[in-house]
Amino acid sequence: MKRTLIVAAVAALGANAALAQSSVTVFGRVNTSVEYQKNIAVDGKQAVLQNNASRLGFKGTEDLGGGLKADFYLEHRFNSDTGTTTGDFWSGDAWVGLSGGFGNIRAGRLTSAAYYATADWIGMHNHDTGTSEDKLYTYLSGNKNTVSYQTPNFAGFVGEFSVSAGEGVDDNKVYNLAGNYDAGPLHLGVGYERQAESKNSQLALRAVYELGAFTFGGYYQLSDLKDLGAALRDPSSRGFDAGKRNLFRLAGMYTLGASEFHVNVGRADDWDNVDGSKATQWTLAYNYNLSKRTKVYAFYTKVDNGRNLSYFGATGANDTVLDPSSFAVGVRHNF
Repeated sequence: MKRTLIVAAVAALGANAALAQSSVTVFGRVNTSVEYQKNIAVDGKQAVLQNNASRLGFKGTEDLGGGLKADFYLEHRFNSDTGTTTGDFWSGDAWVGLSGGFGNIRAGRLTSAAYYATADWIGMHNHDTGTSEDKLYTYLSGNKNTVSYQTPNFAGFVGEFSVSAGEGVDDNKVYNLAGNYDAGPLHLGVGYERQAESKNSQLALRAVYELGAFTFGGYYQLSDLKDLGAALRDPSSRGFDAGKRNLFRLAGMYTLGASEFHVNVGRADDWDNVDGSKATQWTLAYNYNLSKRTKVYAFYTKVDNGRNLSYFGATGANDTVLDPSSFAVGVRHNF
């Protein structure tokens, strides 16, 4: 009997020691708005309850000793307006990796590092989500089946390289390069993606500067789509060379107490081989911080499409290109 108690006590101590070396964090965001939309899901106007990339996640780390750690990250996306799943169950990032003085290595489903280094920074008003997200940015990474290496921090600079395997009928192997540099109020980023089979590519540069109550930011992107169908994962458009396109986006934020005032404007040129494909997107927004985790907000966003290409929104009679817009009020809570 005593021997049994001793063994149980030792086992309990071992379990506690293991738990002390590990940590798991539950996190998430619920972001829902009431919107008056025009030409978004339907031709015309409608009032809707809109989910804005709500999520539930788990992340953790285990100290393996000698500066080496095992890490994992799982993120579930759901529709806060209906309670249903958004795409795949783990439609956010889902990966496992090792980290240490060498940087970190991760494998799984990973959002494009090039996107995080550039366009994601400029969506300041609502985390680049929902109807006011960046509709013009060319996103080539497929997320799935990705292996990534991220460098340590070298005097403010962190680089990342990843490869996404071309598994599946509509998936290209994607090479992804990104870099971020932070020096006090100045934040710079660069991102490059290339699809191996289609030769589609995009390069973007980003800068953000904080000046007291003001924050200014912008990015420039040059896209070259030699196979539009491969970029859109649309078999019906395979083999069409859209050519090159320039995109500029500027954003500004002014904070006054708990209030934030935002303006965001993006302008895409015509694709070389698609006349009437230029577009402009602009957003005006106001956020009020009830706490560090909770905001109430309002915004108006609109996309002015070219006559031959719709970046976002429904189409009208005879496939007429329409200009979508939305006025929204919402609540965003992070936990």
